[in-house]
Amino acid sequence: MMVAVVALTRTRNLFAVIVLFGLYSFLTATVMVALDAVDVAMTEAAVGAGISTVLLLGALHLCNSEEEKPAHKPWLPLLVTIGTGLVLVYGTWDLPPFSDPEAPIHTHVAPRYLEQGPRETGVPNVVTAVLASYRGF
Repeated sequence: MMVAVVALTRTRNLFAVIVLFGLYSFLTATVMVALDAVDVAMTEAAVGAGISTVLLLGALHLCNSEEEKPAHKPWLPLLVTIGTGLVLVYGTWDLPPFSDPEAPIHTHVAPRYLEQGPRETGVPNVVTAVLASYRGF
C-alpha cells in the first residue's frame, strides 16, 4: 500500500493516478477481508475500486491528462499536512491496543448490542442489526 501511496505522490499523469487510486482501494478492500470485515471490503471494492474509478476515468476523458506543474513549491500545504499528521500520531498514543478486549467500546456499548440487539430490532444477525437499525438513526 505504501508503494501505491508514494507512486501517487510522484506521478503527474492523471490516468496513472486514477489507476493507482483504484489499486489502493482494492488493497484496502483486501485489508478489510483480512480483518474479517467482509461487508466493508465489498463496499470498498464496489465503490472505491469500481464506481469511483469509472467516474474519474469519465471525468478525465473530458480534461487534459497531464497535470500542470505549479509555478512555485507549495510549502504551506506540505507544512499543514505534516503538522496534521503529527497531531494525529500524537493522538493515537493514548488509544488502547488494537483488539484489546478491555477497551471502553467493548465493555460499554458492545455487550448491550449483543444482548438486546436481536430482541430490539428483530434481526438475528448482530452486525446487520447494528448497521441497519442502530446506525440508521
